[in-house]
Amino acid sequence: MLTKRGYRPRIIDAQVEENMRAFGAIMLEGPKWCGKTWTMLNHAESVFYVGDPASNFNNRHLAQQDPALILEGKEPRAIDEWQEVPGIWDAVRHEADNSNKTGRFLLTGSSVPPREATIHSGIGRIVRMRMRPMTLQESRDSTGDISLRALLEGKSPRCTTGIDLKKLVRLVGRGGWPAGLGLPDKSALQIPQSYFQTLAETDAVELDGVRRDTSKMGRVLRSLARNNQTQVTYRTINRDIAEFDGEEFTVSEITIATYIRILERLFVIEKLDAWSHGFRSSSRIRVGAKLRFVDPSLALAALRMTPDALMSDLNTLGFMFESLCARDLSVYTEALGHNLYHYRDKNGLEADFIIEMMDGNWAPVEVKLGANGVDEAVKSLMKVREKMMAGGAKEPVCMIVLCGLSNFGYTTPEGVCVVPITCLGV
Repeated sequence: MLTKRGYRPRIIDAQVEENMRAFGAIMLEGPKWCGKTWTMLNHAESVFYVGDPASNFNNRHLAQQDPALILEGKEPRAIDEWQEVPGIWDAVRHEADNSNKTGRFLLTGSSVPPREATIHSGIGRIVRMRMRPMTLQESRDSTGDISLRALLEGKSPRCTTGIDLKKLVRLVGRGGWPAGLGLPDKSALQIPQSYFQTLAETDAVELDGVRRDTSKMGRVLRSLARNNQTQVTYRTINRDIAEFDGEEFTVSEITIATYIRILERLFVIEKLDAWSHGFRSSSRIRVGAKLRFVDPSLALAALRMTPDALMSDLNTLGFMFESLCARDLSVYTEALGHNLYHYRDKNGLEADFIIEMMDGNWAPVEVKLGANGVDEAVKSLMKVREKMMAGGAKEPVCMIVLCGLSNFGYTTPEGVCVVPITCLGV
């Protein structure tokens, strides 16, 4: 394989290997700089870089002229940033369709091309896999001593850890970008700041060849950061921009909707859908999704906040920490084949996350920055449990409080698992 020296194994590696045994091609999609290329090389025998600038971007010209030609090479054959030449998708689908072999091609993509740019969906031949920035387990900032799988199997958490507010803020500010690992804090913080600047000034405004107003995009991004990990509406974003930037700088709801779709296509913004214990429940549609940045460091960069400033604003830190937990839980739950939701009823009863398994079993999760919030979280989880069971739901397989500033994992008398985020793993 073409594994890069210094490559840190990713949780998605096992899923890639499994899917290579079932499909002719795999497509790893996710935000730039999250490690897709190195992960792809970890499973490839040859590679073609579409965006290689050598010889006046000769690779891109070659792919545009004859996409099928670039598929020739030792298999598994990797193709990096395929979306720059959307015709590659149909060439891969056609080649996979003409062979019963599996594990032939690995594609990476940092954005979703317009639907009309590809002819066929690739269903049954190409499987899409979402990749995110590193979890704390992958960056080795979590011991992984408490397995989410084990918790969902009813086992009690046991671990000790040492973390303080300063370290937690550093983890939020640095984010899960592989390039930031091992760098001094000041240097590591420049990575999400550079990402945000490139996003606002280039990527998001030129995704489909349409030049957009960079100042409007910046205001929308900052508003999303102020409302990170909430059920924010387009109207709320409009009012938020008016409050912080002035009435004259408001952005129409149509434009806001367009920008959010662009950010989703760039895998920068993710939605966390609402949950109900009924598989066909209409509340999954009625209740709004939560919007969040794929990594909390991007929200911090959008707000132009330093870690020192975040330490003095515990309310904002709470939302950023919840976003970090969402990132890690998204990776862990997908690796286990489960789904992640949020819950909120019309009376305000809520759970930050609901883990739902394919067999209908479920587990509610509350997030608390400090250990002093555990009692409140336990009470909330017990109320969610009682309401769901009164409505016909199964008993939850476990209830979890994810804590930022807790030095050990344990089970409360009510049966709730208290888990430090720096002990959690898949």
